[in-house]
Amino acid sequence: MPPPSPTSSPRCLAAGSGPACAGGVDADAPVALCERHLGLAADWAASRWGRLDVLPGPCRVCGSRLGTVWPSGRLCAVCEWPWGETVDDELPPPRVDVVYYLRHGERVKIGTSANPRQRLAALPYEELLGFERGGRGLEARRHAQFAADRFPRSEWFRLSAGLARHVAVVAAGVDDPWELYARWVSEALALRG
Repeated sequence: MPPPSPTSSPRCLAAGSGPACAGGVDADAPVALCERHLGLAADWAASRWGRLDVLPGPCRVCGSRLGTVWPSGRLCAVCEWPWGETVDDELPPPRVDVVYYLRHGERVKIGTSANPRQRLAALPYEELLGFERGGRGLEARRHAQFAADRFPRSEWFRLSAGLARHVAVVAAGVDDPWELYARWVSEALALRG
């Protein structure tokens, strides 16, 4: 088959065991495939990597309505809890220790808690900068790491360039630290069985 002339619309590049597809390609198509073959490629990608969609109801672990749809079911896109599975309310919630970073003006508090919602509700701060998974040991290492910036006898630190870089690494790729915490809780629930 001769190549299309420059004035004709492009043709679909899909070729199977038979003749090449003769379907037309939309001008805004991301690849030179006709609408039918783009749909088949999208279905294949969704079966391989899932597709984002709204859940039929809120996630029972974190409350998110955003889900990932797989051929085998739906998962919460935030915490990855299987949608529709119940959480055993007779068991206590799993313990997930975090080191938190709170900004108040030009100061940053580095603290730890197994119940960050309750702890942070009792503290004055302007912004939650991030969470790191870990307990007292990690908190002590962070206090030692930034000891030069520490206000005496407190967990508050000057917002130095080094501390700002560390917080940027902790927060990289995380739009909402609470979503990350919900994911850790979900993982702990899943590991518990």
